[in-house]
Amino acid sequence: MAKAKATAFFCKECGYESAKWMGQCPACRAWNTMVEAPAAPKRAAAHGPGPSLSRPVKLSQIETAAETRHKTGMEELDRVLGGGIVPGSLILVGGDPGIGKSTLLLQVCGNLARSGKRALYISGEESVAQIGLRADRLGTFSGEISFLCETDLDQIARVIDEEKPDVAVIDSIQTMYREHVDSAPGSVSQVRESTNFLLQIAKGKGLTIFIVGHVTKEGTVAGPRMLEHMVDTVLYFEGEKSVPYRILRGVKNRFGSTNEIGVFEMREEGLKEVANPSAYMLEGKPEGASGSVTACAVEGTRPMLLEIQALVCRTNFGMPRRTAAGTDYNRVNLLIAVLEKRAGLHLSDCDAYVNIAGGLKVNEPSLDLGIVMALASSFRDVPVDDKTLVFGEVGLSGEVRAVSMAEKRVKEAAKLGYSACILPRVCLERMSPVPEGIRLIGVGTVREAIEQIG
Repeated sequence: MAKAKATAFFCKECGYESAKWMGQCPACRAWNTMVEAPAAPKRAAAHGPGPSLSRPVKLSQIETAAETRHKTGMEELDRVLGGGIVPGSLILVGGDPGIGKSTLLLQVCGNLARSGKRALYISGEESVAQIGLRADRLGTFSGEISFLCETDLDQIARVIDEEKPDVAVIDSIQTMYREHVDSAPGSVSQVRESTNFLLQIAKGKGLTIFIVGHVTKEGTVAGPRMLEHMVDTVLYFEGEKSVPYRILRGVKNRFGSTNEIGVFEMREEGLKEVANPSAYMLEGKPEGASGSVTACAVEGTRPMLLEIQALVCRTNFGMPRRTAAGTDYNRVNLLIAVLEKRAGLHLSDCDAYVNIAGGLKVNEPSLDLGIVMALASSFRDVPVDDKTLVFGEVGLSGEVRAVSMAEKRVKEAAKLGYSACILPRVCLERMSPVPEGIRLIGVGTVREAIEQIG
């Protein structure tokens, strides 16, 4: 009688292994994350003299040198990566289906090949003919770039040994498998083993490997959560299919900051970088319209101007309606209560709608004052000057509090031709020197800010 294959239960969040199913993972305390998969084969104990043991070294014995980075040919991607790709790194790129992950990495491979690097694009989802059709749409490819359609990682490893590329792309990790793991591609065991195998290749050969990862309906990479812990960098490609722009956000980076973002625009000929996101976000802004205010958010070290729209009108029902798109709904309700209590605006019988134009989602507190002034402008039906920038955090007492990087926000507004800026008085007192070419108006309360309308 054949012996049944041994199975185990793995936690999708942290990778914890158990012999039986449990409702709650003992390691990460997450509920309903245990899935069944074939257990990894046990290795026989080695007999006789084994390999030499690794020896620890002291910090003074470690030779440090300036890390060498390769430019990808995309300044927005280089910004998120911290200045370029580091040889020997493993980079995970996640995002919704059809968002542009494969297009982005194919363009990166083309740029690197033109700069003299050897690139290898490995796809487990498309044929070579399909990749060729997409490459023709993106433009002319030249240099040392090769394409491979394969899902067996052992075969891929042999191709890498022969080709010796500088950069390789795996599209996607959920389609890859290893022969000795008795489970289907995309399972917890296969994803974990495949990522570990690619990690050894990247570190052992000094090869940079990009991994494409599918995401779940919650927006996280499918498979065990420990996948994100194993790689060096985790990038998420975000955006709505109904809007042309895409945002590349770093959530983990061992070689750079995790606060930077890159902005791209999806076109028929591929992804184009948006060098000036502020001007791009403000395209089509109405002039002289009430309820429209220009505010400034900071993503990483980059100030980005955006338009806040508000519409306040009398309700036809007993319960007024509140709607927020692009910002926190509860925060909008809080700011409406502050206007009602501290500024004397009677909004309790009014519907209020707030929207961040362009489909951008921002939860930064510096947008508070912009939302407040947009609501007051719409309520009074008096427009805010089109060349005025507004930013600041609003407290429950109606005070306007300081925000970070105020000087960068003001400089961005001056660069785009804005003539005035309403900001917290605390930020104005700390600002030295005061940027030229723009009038700064410091306010301490919500009531003082609303007096500047019109």
